[in-house]
Amino acid sequence: MIADLTVRREQLDDLEPEWRRLLPRGSLPHPFLSPTWLRAWWQQFGNGRELMLLSVRRGGELVAVAPLMRDDSCLTFAGDSEICDYMDFVALAGSESAAVAAVLRPLKEEDWREIVLWAVREDSPTLKALPAVCAELGLSLETELEDVCPRIPLPASWEEYLEGLDKKDRHELRRKLRKLPQGGAVGLEVLDQPDQVEDALDDFLRLHADSRADKAAFMTPDMAAFFRRVIGALSREDVVELIFLTLDRVRVAAVVCFRTDGELLLYNSGYDPAYAGLSVGIASKVLALRHAIEAGRSCFDFLRGAEPYKYDLGARNLNVYRCIIRRP
Repeated sequence: MIADLTVRREQLDDLEPEWRRLLPRGSLPHPFLSPTWLRAWWQQFGNGRELMLLSVRRGGELVAVAPLMRDDSCLTFAGDSEICDYMDFVALAGSESAAVAAVLRPLKEEDWREIVLWAVREDSPTLKALPAVCAELGLSLETELEDVCPRIPLPASWEEYLEGLDKKDRHELRRKLRKLPQGGAVGLEVLDQPDQVEDALDDFLRLHADSRADKAAFMTPDMAAFFRRVIGALSREDVVELIFLTLDRVRVAAVVCFRTDGELLLYNSGYDPAYAGLSVGIASKVLALRHAIEAGRSCFDFLRGAEPYKYDLGARNLNVYRCIIRRP
């Protein structure tokens, strides 16, 4: 017990309803932190690992969830940094520091070589709480930059967004958009109903694999099954937007986005290389960004990766850290 907090191990099926109610009351209500995401990932990739799902309660009220797993001698967040862009403890806003201390204290009694908390955002209360908590518990803490997630705070209008770009970048963006109609009538297909999304996933997966050799290698049968599982499940929770750029009604590029807390998160993308001369890959992202502005979103998040095009479109980095906890 830490003050009035108690910690216990849970089964996902038992904890899931309370976890769902807690998530929107936390400081980072992203789909990567949802029981839906954990269930889909665990069903596809969890074999051979031990799920260590911890609840933190004050009396009977759930105030935090620690979605951990044991992987050999390491305790870490349950998931994979290749496909989970943000991870963290899920905690009621204002209870984060106490929840971190409550979780780490009983973990000292477990058998582990290190605890690795990856994909923790620079604005996470967990990142701020860890140094003091680790010092109090006699644990060493190493924090290292893991990746960046470029993001764009969105203005009220498309024209205001364009005016905020560097002159050269604004000119190049407009040039690409003017060139698109050479391939046919330009359309943007925004799918957010579960049946629409699931029916269109084959086209998305095809465009993803066709666009680059490394994406084709990434999209193994297991990974494709995970994408179908998690995107289908999240679409039933009104989180997914599957957006296609069309030319003469042919789907030539696609982005899959998650919407949450006023933001639109660009999770993955693909395009038909036959249309590469028209820059349809970049154009699909630009049009998704314009759609986010028109929908009144506050932020467009490109998630992980420092690809140059993100900065050409005006993004700025949000750092993501890996926190490694060891015994002295």
